[in-house]
Amino acid sequence: MRFDILTIFPNIFDSYLNESILKRAKEKQLIEIHVHDIRAFTKNKYNKVDDLPFGGGAGMVMLAQPIYDAIQEVKKFNKGPVIYLSPKGKTLTQSLAEKFSKNGQDLILICGRYEGIDQRAIDLCVDMEISIGKYVLTGGELGAMVIIDTVSRLIPGVLGSEESHQEDSFSKSINRKKEYPHYTRPPEFKGLKVPDVLMSGNHKNIAKWRKDQLK
Repeated sequence: MRFDILTIFPNIFDSYLNESILKRAKEKQLIEIHVHDIRAFTKNKYNKVDDLPFGGGAGMVMLAQPIYDAIQEVKKFNKGPVIYLSPKGKTLTQSLAEKFSKNGQDLILICGRYEGIDQRAIDLCVDMEISIGKYVLTGGELGAMVIIDTVSRLIPGVLGSEESHQEDSFSKSINRKKEYPHYTRPPEFKGLKVPDVLMSGNHKNIAKWRKDQLK
């Protein structure tokens, strides 16, 4: 699965996308991640990517032209849907992440900044707007990383065991509820003990206890 990210701050992605599970997934060629600097597609001599909003108001708006041209270039290699990370978008859920991973579609992710991007870039290019929560960030880069992370871990072979995500919080197998608590050694820590049922070896009772803990 291929992810293409459009941003004016490409270095933001260097650390997170090159560590741990995502790094191993790239090395195993289960996912590809390509980061594109929108500034490289500007047509003005100052590489300007934003301007004042028509109608007045605070802040700046990202220009449509470099975003449009960047998307047209990326579409030569990625035929997947174009997603704009926006607080106005559809909220990202586990079921939506599952849909992306099962479809196996590549994704193009646009990271806005400032007051957002020119509406014409959205009208011409964007297939879906997605939000990662009811709050506003300084840019879409964190949202893009969240989408890549939550979708990638559902791709077969990315996690060490396929069972690792099957009972995650909000997964279908536990009816989209929150996962049960987990415990490991030692059996007691600062006066708090592991529930006796988890130490019993009775798998039927353990399964029932875990089901009862779902919220």
